[in-house]
Amino acid sequence: MSRDIQLKERWDLLVQKLSDQFSQGEDLDLDAIIYLIGVQELGKFNTTYKKDEKINLMHIAICRLLEPYGYYEFEYFDNDGWPHYTVKAELPPLKAGEQSVLMKEAIVNYFLENGFIE
Repeated sequence: MSRDIQLKERWDLLVQKLSDQFSQGEDLDLDAIIYLIGVQELGKFNTTYKKDEKINLMHIAICRLLEPYGYYEFEYFDNDGWPHYTVKAELPPLKAGEQSVLMKEAIVNYFLENGFIE
């Protein structure tokens, strides 16, 4: 099976499982899934977040997702429990479609590592 087909199948499965669990079946988009990963990484689930905190949660998720690719490195948790990352390498210029594929691949790998999907 080609890598692209396998990624698409895993992505579709992941979207279905997360959508069933978090949005009453309405498909979550890429940004919503990134947000959920940010909340998971922060570990504060029963909290209402302000707009700037939601942006920070998405940043946490992106750093965590791209860490295995060598773009970010976890540095420390601050006094409020928020993780901080340092940039190890700049992302190469990517077209919108390439960016989307990279993020979907990173997300699928994240949920494979966590045993949420197989």
